[in-house]
Amino acid sequence: MNRRQFLSALAAAPLVRAADNKPNVIVILADDLGWGDIGCYGSDLPTPNIDSIAENGTRFTDAHVSCPYCSPTRAGLMTGRYQTHFGHEFNPGPAEQAVENFGLPLAETAMPARFKALGYRTGMFGKWHLGYREPYRPMRRGFDEFYGFLGGAHSYTDANADSANPIYRGDTKVDKVDYTTDEFTREAVSFIERNKDNPFFIYLPYNAVHTPMHALDKYTARFPKITDPQRRLYAGMTAALDDGVGAVLTTLDKHKLTNKTLVVFFTDNGGPTLANTSRNGPLRGYKAQVWEGGLRVPFIVQWPGQIPKGKVFNHPIIALDILPTAIAAAGGTPDASWKLDGVNLLPHMQGKTKAAPHARLFWRFGRQYAMREGDWKLVSMGEAPMLFNLAKDIGEKNDLSAQEKDRMRAMSAAWEEWNKKNIAPLWQPRAAAGQGKKKKKKA
Repeated sequence: MNRRQFLSALAAAPLVRAADNKPNVIVILADDLGWGDIGCYGSDLPTPNIDSIAENGTRFTDAHVSCPYCSPTRAGLMTGRYQTHFGHEFNPGPAEQAVENFGLPLAETAMPARFKALGYRTGMFGKWHLGYREPYRPMRRGFDEFYGFLGGAHSYTDANADSANPIYRGDTKVDKVDYTTDEFTREAVSFIERNKDNPFFIYLPYNAVHTPMHALDKYTARFPKITDPQRRLYAGMTAALDDGVGAVLTTLDKHKLTNKTLVVFFTDNGGPTLANTSRNGPLRGYKAQVWEGGLRVPFIVQWPGQIPKGKVFNHPIIALDILPTAIAAAGGTPDASWKLDGVNLLPHMQGKTKAAPHARLFWRFGRQYAMREGDWKLVSMGEAPMLFNLAKDIGEKNDLSAQEKDRMRAMSAAWEEWNKKNIAPLWQPRAAAGQGKKKKKKA
């Protein structure tokens, strides 16, 4: 029986109550992957391992991140809270430019610390981007193990490419790497092997497919028909990412942990097409914009025996939902003092409720802002707000603000009320390499 048949058999079994022992949780985060870059979302690039999560779980068609940019999205993920509520609104720039207090504010409790409190072993392998100074580093925020880098981007093949942003094992600098995507995968697999008898939480934030565009020949060789060299590199990077996901899932199979593990896969923002040839499908806009192309992301979840096979979920959700969902799966109960903005998605995936998880979703990113209410989306790119009906206009082409003045006023008032809960950014955005700048030649 191959892996796909094995998962199908598990998922076809009747739904059962959670086992007495706590399930494992793995959160896999891609970087700068577009909404249209996964096979199950219509990509021309093969991603069979990532697609298998959708086949054996739930695929969300209207999932969003809480910011269209790297670091703020991660701050929201780690806390389950709108990061603008605690001032983590922008990227910091490179390590040598970052303000001294850059990082997930120390008053905020990060996801691994929540799992530590529930008796979990915790490991992180990949890109952190939530603080450079020691108090902000992964091992101080709840991770038992860390292998990766602290900044926003890194060479895939040269550990010493950026002296201000080295690769670490724990707090020790690493002098040599072969290919970071493969290495982060190996570290995650090793962590599973060593902790298979006890509940574990893994955070696996790959730097793929973020610039710089580095891919090994063994991956690009799979795409001889792609003539655009940049796109061929991107295809190779995506193949490495998909192979990595496959290795993690196969390790779960090997140790009979598949039906005891909640797996979440998503990406941190929309694709910066002009930087890496990523594609956002029919969506308007890119990374760093509050158009759907910057905010809407591939988002898939599996937990065989607990989440039905092949479910497609069409209500709007947000990455802030991951923390409360994962904590609920682990048997925990969030306290009101956590001030969560995300919700537990398990009852929605399991069909225990037909209600939409959120009545409204909100975004603020500098002068840009947006709001969702059902099918309607209010958008401002720093100028007069616009209004779109995404059910009829997923590409945000037809501004209905003039025809829907009452709705515009009501939604604008709701956004202003939400914005009162936000605080001023703790730092301002700074220039950073590899953050989606235009190249001379359009891909």
